[in-house]
Amino acid sequence: MTLMFLNGGAMRGGPLNHLLLGAPLLGEVRTAARYRFYSVGDRYPALQEVSSGGVEVAGEVYDVPMEVLRDSLLPAEPPELELGVIELADGRPSLAMVLRREFGAQTELTDISAIGGWRAYRGQG
Repeated sequence: MTLMFLNGGAMRGGPLNHLLLGAPLLGEVRTAARYRFYSVGDRYPALQEVSSGGVEVAGEVYDVPMEVLRDSLLPAEPPELELGVIELADGRPSLAMVLRREFGAQTELTDISAIGGWRAYRGQG
């Protein structure tokens, strides 16, 4: 089982959900309170691990086959994000797309951590 935490357009009902090619949703979850959550140019969300001031971020966990991850989901990700391992609120590790360190200082980021989720930020939930 390959857990993949999603918190943007690939969630249920999102414009990129089709990229999961039917991978099963395991449930709605939250990250551990170790992350800041950003809107990147108001186009997509990004997680960034921090040493203090982190919050829980809402999302969904899917069981994504490695082939789907490699061939469908990852090629559609923007260059500012990379595959990483995060911690969920229940302590489980999960793959997720996180902000690349080199883009943190040079990218238009809006801190939306207080809102807690992409759908809430976009007024959808």
